[in-house]
Order: sequence, then C-alpha cells, then structure tokens
Amino acid sequence: MPAEPTRDEITAYFRSLQDSICSQLSAADGGTPFTEDEWERPGGGGGRARVLLGTDIEKGGVNFSSVHGELSAAAAASLHTETGETSFYATGVSIVLHPRNVHVPIIHMNVRYFELDGGRYWFGGGIDLTPHYIVPEQASYFHRQLQATCDRFDDSYYPRFKKWADEYFFIPHRDETRGVGGIFFDRLQPIAERKSKRELFDFTAAVGETFAPTYLPLLLRSRHTPVTPEQRRWQELRRGRYVEFNLVWDRGTKFGLTTNGRTESILMSLPPLAGWTYDYQAETGSPEADTLALLKKGIDW
Repeated sequence: MPAEPTRDEITAYFRSLQDSICSQLSAADGGTPFTEDEWERPGGGGGRARVLLGTDIEKGGVNFSSVHGELSAAAAASLHTETGETSFYATGVSIVLHPRNVHVPIIHMNVRYFELDGGRYWFGGGIDLTPHYIVPEQASYFHRQLQATCDRFDDSYYPRFKKWADEYFFIPHRDETRGVGGIFFDRLQPIAERKSKRELFDFTAAVGETFAPTYLPLLLRSRHTPVTPEQRRWQELRRGRYVEFNLVWDRGTKFGLTTNGRTESILMSLPPLAGWTYDYQAETGSPEADTLALLKKGIDW
C-alpha cells in the first residue's frame, strides 16, 4: 500500500498543477504569457499569483498558495475548531477564468488541503461552470466529465457533490444559482469517508486534472462566435452576479480576508468589467430569459 501523502508532497503537487494548467491555458490563448507575482504572507507562508490578460481569456487567474500561522478568532469560529487548535496550514490551487466572448462560460476551480495543529486535516475543492447563456448540451457535457472523474473513486461522489455545489453556488438575495453548478466538496476526512488519506488526495488531484481537458474544448469551440453589443451588455450583468456571490457569500473569500491573506490574490476572481442595471427585466422568450429560468437548484443536466 502506498505511503500516506505528506504535507510536502501535497504542496509540491499543487505547485506542479499550477504550472501544468497555466501552460495549457497559455497555449490555448495563442501563447499569451501569464504574469507572475510571488508573495509572502506576514503571518507565514506565501504563494504565486498568476494572471492572464489574453486574447480569448479576458482575465484569468491561477493561484497557488501555501500558508500557515495562528488562527484569528473569526477564522477559528468559521472552522469550528476544537480545544487546543490554534494554528493552521493550508495549501491549494484556485482558478477563475473570465472569457472575452459571451458564448464561452466563466469557470472556477479550487483544490485544497487544510490541517490544524491538533492533528485534524481534510481536503476540499470543486469545479463549477457559469455560462452567460445556458446551453443544456454544454451543461450536460460539463457534468458528465465531472461524473466520470468522481465515479473513478466512489459512485456516491457525483450525486452528493453535485447537490453540495447546487446549495453552495447559490445567490440567496437573487434566488438563483450562480450558473449550472458542478461539484463541491469540503472537509473530506479519512474516518468520515472510510478512505485513506492517499485515496482522498488522489481524488482531489484527479479533480484538478479534470479542469483543463474539460474547459478548453468549451473555450475553443465558441471563442470566435459573433457577439452583439446587447450580448456584451448581458455579459457584464452576469459578471455582476458573479461579483455579488464572491463578495457576499463565498466562504473562501471571507476566510482569506479574515486570515490576513493577500488581498490581490483573494480578489483575483473578480472580472475585469462588470455591470448592474436597476431592476433589469429580461424580455419574455429571449435567450436571456431562458437562461434566467434555468438558474435553479436540482436540475439533472
């Protein structure tokens, strides 16, 4: 049986995953390079923030981090820590891509490992898709790719983690999902999952490796589709919804800010341009209205 993965092995893997995904995205965007900003966290650790301002990817961020330190009171409360757990270690890769063409969806991925000084540790992550215009065939393709990855490890994972994504990527004040969902998982631990640390790490790594081969066909297929000014305005409105979720509801954003994380890296997920229109109402029967009607939990794509 393979040895259990160490903190150093997990960290090195996430660093290499960032390299691999950046290489693939850069090539797909015609060779546009990422800019890299290495940073250090005052409380301990640091990371590499990479941003692509490209031709087809208007703004993309692929961040790697490896941070540690003392838990603030707010962070400890959010993690429901136990007595004696006062410090943490966290590492992972986080990605958000905002395409230039409205017919290409926004995508987010995060894979991460977290441990506390009391000995507890867990894995988390997920991938979700936010089309500006929902195309059911596209959503089905996306979900089948995620299901195939999940089924390699546990056939209960996909339905369980899909439901979790529907619940998590939801904007309560709009009563709509952020997009067509995907999978989301958190606090995967050996005892609860009846799996070894190695198995949970392998699953988390497989999710990370599903990202590029799943998203790049969507990008390449629609990046040259003609776009009208009205569609571009709609894209700005949908990006506005993305901003609302990330700033108001996303737990990762809140945790990063409460642990004195690097602000520029945390807010990398925001689009280059977003918009809001007072009391926007989509025209009945329009593609925009059709998309809004599909922003619901529990759809079997």
